[in-house]
Amino acid sequence: MNVNNVMADLERKHPGESEYLQAVREVLESIEEVYNAHPEFEKAKIVERMVEPDRIFTFRVTWVDDAGEIQTNIGYRVQFNSAIGPYKGGLRFHKAVNPSMLKFLGFEQTFKNALTTLPMGGAKGGSDFDPTGKSDAEIMRFCQAFMLELWRNIGVDTDVPAGDVGVGGREIGFLNGMYQKLAREYHTGVLTGKGMTWGGSILRPEATGFGALYFVEHMLAKAGKSIEGKTIALSGFGNVAWGAAKKATELGAKVIAISGPDGVVYNPNGMTDEKIDYMLELRASNRNIVAPFAEKFPDATFTPGKKAWSVKCDIALPCAFQNELNEADAKELLANGTWCVAEVSNMGCTPEAIHTFQSAGILFAPGKAVNAGGVATSGLEMTQNCMHISWSGKEVDEKLHFIMESIHEACVRFGSQPDGTINYVKGANIAGFMKVAQAMLEQGII
Repeated sequence: MNVNNVMADLERKHPGESEYLQAVREVLESIEEVYNAHPEFEKAKIVERMVEPDRIFTFRVTWVDDAGEIQTNIGYRVQFNSAIGPYKGGLRFHKAVNPSMLKFLGFEQTFKNALTTLPMGGAKGGSDFDPTGKSDAEIMRFCQAFMLELWRNIGVDTDVPAGDVGVGGREIGFLNGMYQKLAREYHTGVLTGKGMTWGGSILRPEATGFGALYFVEHMLAKAGKSIEGKTIALSGFGNVAWGAAKKATELGAKVIAISGPDGVVYNPNGMTDEKIDYMLELRASNRNIVAPFAEKFPDATFTPGKKAWSVKCDIALPCAFQNELNEADAKELLANGTWCVAEVSNMGCTPEAIHTFQSAGILFAPGKAVNAGGVATSGLEMTQNCMHISWSGKEVDEKLHFIMESIHEACVRFGSQPDGTINYVKGANIAGFMKVAQAMLEQGII
């Protein structure tokens, strides 16, 4: 395999799909050496097949707003790869959603799910619907209209969506209710991230953030460091950032910054239970601004137009959106003494930022490894639903710990370098790729 040749062909087929092409290039550059050591992969054209989704559903979503006006959005479901299990991946409601974004996310999800040790394929979906400023009734009507188009293409053993940006417990509830009405099937496992009274798993809301901090703990321990007493800057203030802030605080770290589209909140005294709970209130308000945090807590200050990366910290955790941390941000973090960065969002750093961190020799780990705790706990939710049982928080947390430790071990195994350092990007990509590639090879040309 020659990466440039594969990418040239992909760019010809999918011009302008920047996020998707970026994600594919990153993985292919990491696996090129190991791929070329397996002629059976080349013979079966594994890469050429793996970089294209199995199928994409695109559909119109028409709904009525509170003013009685008819609104139309576009909905998507990208079923990327089912070699190791049914399609699994979130739904994203955001005005920037497009096929390129969802193909990148589905591609990443395929390897992330492979890393979890659970039998799940990769998928992603969503809509360009913007929840900001919408009432609960409008969000309900949109979710119902969205599911009206999607429901025939998902199922317990076919494709199991979950939440993502703009899709939390409220949205999953509306989607699930409509699915059950349409399908007349009352199995609770067709969506994950459900409420606790109707099939949800304990710890699922916290799982992405919790799992990320467990991974960071292992990464620091491998480097002979501890998270206790370290300062952390987070981007975002939604579900993922909330879980990360909660677990980081429990582990003895101090979360000194959170951010939103409007600017950054500097929180020098760290998080309290009240502050962590208020992050959920901010998300639920649908206003998509973080400034009210500083209005509610006098020891915090808000600076408009700035990112979390402007705050001096030991550890930086992007928790919001893809490519949210660029080269200039990376240089600012390094200048301020940051020595660890872990992507809690999917592809949170640009390629230039990643190169800057790796060239500086600081600890860096990619989203497909760091944030896999969310989908892993979704997988655990699926298992509980299929068994018609509910595990305790202790049982779920123990399983999440085990999965994140296993992911870290896989990264170390495939990412260890001759100089004793660990390339976590390479390790995660190779570990996920090898599992999916072997499964594809053994199931023939389909």
